[in-house]
Amino acid sequence: MSLKNFLNQGLSRWMTGDGPHSSVAISSRVRLARNLAEYPFPVQASSSQLEEVEQKIRRWWNTGGLESLGSIDYISIKDIPENQRLALVDKHLISPKLAGQQHGGVLINKDESVSVMINEEDHLRIQSLLPGSQLTEAWNLASKIDDLFDAGFEYAWSPQAGYLTCCPTNVGTGMRASIMLHLPGLALSGQQSLIFSTISKVGIIVRGIFGEGSEAQGNIFQISNQITLGQREEEIVESLNRVTSQVIDQEMEARNRLLETENLALRDKIWRAFGILANARVITSAEAMEYISMLRLGIDLNIIEDLNPRILQELLVFAQPGYLQKIFNEVLAPRERDIKRADLIREIVK
Repeated sequence: MSLKNFLNQGLSRWMTGDGPHSSVAISSRVRLARNLAEYPFPVQASSSQLEEVEQKIRRWWNTGGLESLGSIDYISIKDIPENQRLALVDKHLISPKLAGQQHGGVLINKDESVSVMINEEDHLRIQSLLPGSQLTEAWNLASKIDDLFDAGFEYAWSPQAGYLTCCPTNVGTGMRASIMLHLPGLALSGQQSLIFSTISKVGIIVRGIFGEGSEAQGNIFQISNQITLGQREEEIVESLNRVTSQVIDQEMEARNRLLETENLALRDKIWRAFGILANARVITSAEAMEYISMLRLGIDLNIIEDLNPRILQELLVFAQPGYLQKIFNEVLAPRERDIKRADLIREIVK
């Protein structure tokens, strides 16, 4: 599959809107950070060393290193323009950091549930991304990919510390597991901050849509493990699954309470959001996500009918600046993006 196919294939597997607890859990992701033993970490490596790492991994893939996973394609970051890089970021297939690299690449499978970034912060960032609450399944998939790379390369590893990574906070398992959750009920009822403060005490961190350093939009948050050293991967997954299950239960309780105690006000917020999305001629990304969040809540509560719940996942990607420019096939100034975004949302909502 070519880059054009990846960009034109509107829905990645994680965007399909299915999977367990899909009314709250948008996606589950496991990312493993790995480095090749014979090279400096990317932050210390020269351009020639980074290029050598990229070519070495690319040759290994080209000779069948990942053939047991089915169809996987390689995209070299330097060979694609900025707007296409940003579109891949919007689909969560690469990170913003990799989008700025000149000696990086990414391996992506057909349904986009697997992406392997080369020369991001580490030589390898192995990622599996599935819809709904499927953290165990995502871990099993990432572990399978990790085993294939481990058979083909010597990892930087220490008997005392585990996997060695560029950032000390990733040393050990090198694992970041996360679940993206839609939590409008907790936000509207004012419980969000208290719950986030509570789960932070058990080694769980809350981030925005695009992970570390990103802001929350549309009541969407990523919760992930903070500790990578001193725990086995299975323990990390089990702990995060347990916490996520509790957050999902509290979100559903909050939604039910709002229906019982704030029914009219809740319906008013939802229908106002629908009205704006269906009629706006200019809308910013942040504003769009706020109203899309309320629209999805209305769909989940059966207040709004005849709209597919996956509208949240679709617009979570399609309304972002990079993918928006890809859809309209032109470089857009911020004001132009706001106009085109409104056009796109009206078409999808109506």
